[in-house]
Amino acid sequence: MIITLKKDAPKEEVNKLVKSFENKGLSVTMIYGDNYNVFGLVGDTSKVDEKLVKAHPFVENVTRIAAPYKKANRLFHPADTIVDVAGIKIGGNEKIVVIGGPCSVEGDTQIMEIAKAVKEAGGDMLRGGAYKPRTSPYAFQGMGTEGVNCMVHARETYGLPIVSELMSADKLDEFIENVDLIQIGARNMQNFDLLKAVGKTNKPVLLKRGLANTIEEWIMAAEYIMSEGNENVIFCERGIRTFETYTRNTLDLSVVPIIKEKTHLPIIIDPSHATGDWKLVESASLAAIAAGADGLIIEVHNDPENAWSDGAQSLKPERFAEVIRKGRKIANVIGREM
Repeated sequence: MIITLKKDAPKEEVNKLVKSFENKGLSVTMIYGDNYNVFGLVGDTSKVDEKLVKAHPFVENVTRIAAPYKKANRLFHPADTIVDVAGIKIGGNEKIVVIGGPCSVEGDTQIMEIAKAVKEAGGDMLRGGAYKPRTSPYAFQGMGTEGVNCMVHARETYGLPIVSELMSADKLDEFIENVDLIQIGARNMQNFDLLKAVGKTNKPVLLKRGLANTIEEWIMAAEYIMSEGNENVIFCERGIRTFETYTRNTLDLSVVPIIKEKTHLPIIIDPSHATGDWKLVESASLAAIAAGADGLIIEVHNDPENAWSDGAQSLKPERFAEVIRKGRKIANVIGREM
């Protein structure tokens, strides 16, 4: 970080600033010029609130030359992180992983039938919502523990690791015991207490991007998890809210190369929530593979017309199988397996 001081800054004020930074464990180098005095900070500058520094009456400008995230930063961790989810590896040049399943678990029969279809289509993991964050308090909120138990039964039968969304820290023990990949949903991306709670575990975490969050805010959310000791984080882009209303959200595929440039963590794409329309899911999925995503998480339902939630964006099993079939061809072109 570089801080430019006004030329008339009193020496005592400069010394106070320098002392405040040194107290944070930073090294300060002073550079004197004709019009401005500048000093550089070296160390963990994530401890510095640049807006607060800018507000100082004798500070002209503040320039951050390194990102505020350290654990997630590729600069400090050049090699790709590969996250192991119950033996399935996500990241690096490993196989592109496909996760399929319903938005909501609706019972044992339903999830077993869908798990069978996901397995037969070539899917690697099973997703399903047991606790559901809904915009309306009157909408179906999920089956809770019963839904988790249905997912466990499907895993025992078909050998698919399970992914489910954690809504609050009071259910964390249940998820640690039963769920292979803990999903933090878009609405909870900046629930910092929840992020710190999963950070204290060693369970892999799927971190969805918030509805209207910047890429840096998203990476900083991952940093919260990693700062507590859990570095098994996977990013998930599910579209962001823009002025466009034709689709449910706007799928930002530019995040794939950006996340891979800025961080060492894997990233997967959720084309179902991004588009909100099953007719668009295949195209978005294939584009995500071509862009270099490490995986897909797709909503699959055996009877989407009567689904308890998000039926309009869910693929029927045969269409899910077709996405995987076509996706494998694109993966082959870019030198990866699927």
